[in-house]
Amino acid sequence: MNLPSGVKARLIVGLEIHVQLHTKTKMFCSCAVEFGAPPNSRTCPVCLGHPGVLPVINRRAVMFAAKTALALGCRIAPFTKWDRKSYWYPDLPKNYQISQYDLPIGRDGKVEIPLEDGSIKTIRINRAHLEEDAGKNLHDDPTCTLIDLNRTGTPLLEIVTEPDISSAAEAGALARELQRIVRYLGVSEADMQKGHMRFEPNINCEIELEGRKAVTPIIEVKNLNSFRSLEGAIQFEFERQVAEYLTNPDYTLEKLGKQNRGWDDVKLRTVPQRHKEEAHEYRYFPEPDLVPVQIAPETVEELRREVPELPLSRRRRLAAELEISEEDALTITEDRATADLFEEAMRLGADGKTLAKHFLGFWLKHAHEAAGTIAELGVTAEQAAELARLVAEGTINATSAQKVAEEVVSKGGSPKEIAERLGLRQISDPEAIRAMVEEAVKANPKAVSDYKKGGKKYKKAFGFLQGQVMRLSKGSAKPQLVAELLKEILGEPEAG
Repeated sequence: MNLPSGVKARLIVGLEIHVQLHTKTKMFCSCAVEFGAPPNSRTCPVCLGHPGVLPVINRRAVMFAAKTALALGCRIAPFTKWDRKSYWYPDLPKNYQISQYDLPIGRDGKVEIPLEDGSIKTIRINRAHLEEDAGKNLHDDPTCTLIDLNRTGTPLLEIVTEPDISSAAEAGALARELQRIVRYLGVSEADMQKGHMRFEPNINCEIELEGRKAVTPIIEVKNLNSFRSLEGAIQFEFERQVAEYLTNPDYTLEKLGKQNRGWDDVKLRTVPQRHKEEAHEYRYFPEPDLVPVQIAPETVEELRREVPELPLSRRRRLAAELEISEEDALTITEDRATADLFEEAMRLGADGKTLAKHFLGFWLKHAHEAAGTIAELGVTAEQAAELARLVAEGTINATSAQKVAEEVVSKGGSPKEIAERLGLRQISDPEAIRAMVEEAVKANPKAVSDYKKGGKKYKKAFGFLQGQVMRLSKGSAKPQLVAELLKEILGEPEAG
């Protein structure tokens, strides 16, 4: 953002992340959690708020919430309770939401995010608490708003950060890292197209002008469901708030407090919404129909042992071990099952660098064609390791490995047996290759002449002759040996 001369502005962002937990049933009833079901078909008297019904806690949701909090470095509360939060909107028909107010399940955590310059930044986590989701307002009919209550009561984990985020890019990095973490933990599919993960940034600015500092109102942008909209809303608000203050010096947090806005995905701008409620307006009070939650220390330790190596740590470790870029390591580790497959193949003796080339090359290509992940191809760690060993040992070359991989994906089987059946074993016999090199040299006198003259054409001529030898060997000659014997037979090109 280009600021007028003499003006300094610092962006301040805290983020609320709502994660729908991957349970079979809702938070306080036995209704199925199912995306895409006919509207209002996954409801019951409990989630519809009928008089006299009693909620029952979903234990799996509580365990998922605690595991996530542990992965984020939070302290797990030995005692937490449920609270009623007054809610006046039609997508939650009982007019209150069951949530956790003053005793959340987790507090005081942190998450590390990678920055564009390669450094790591720590974002503090204020709290992580459980609650039930609201339903969905549908605006397809221009004459009215329709309500689908299938989502009402779905287990929702809300993660609240401290205001440590200082750019739209940092917010995007945090959101992406949290998506990877909850997927690694297996607690959420985190599919934003299905509403499994939503973001609400709280945005304001500290502006310094003529020696005076002012803080703009805190704007909460509601229900963002993509990384693009999250980053766009934050950047737009930063620029809008600075411009607003420079026009109106009364545009401050002290005078205007907090406000809610929405994001227009078409016009790429925020728009005013209802006023921002404060805690006292929600009229919290303890939920009388639910017992408090007490998680035993031994249960916490058991959950802690279930937390895997987190995505950022894993990709940085693999990047260092294999001497590959962190971007390539991210591709391998983005999906936990694929990363597990990769590391299991390494444990089975695969050369790491060769294996990485395969995962970043033909295995990834087949996964994209199948619209899935490498782990979903059905390729086993044993098959991936065996194919990598065949290439690393020089038994087959890289081109042949691609043909073997196609067979493995389509028909299965042992890569070694496939290579033998297709006649793809690499020729490493120097005398056999020498005969093919001599044949290629004899059949291509112009290329030989171009090579010997040196100058600009010799590299192209040498590559052409290599290609002719590989053609004669049907792609089976060992490339390094072909190059060595060609140089030996042709000699050095003329200088220049």
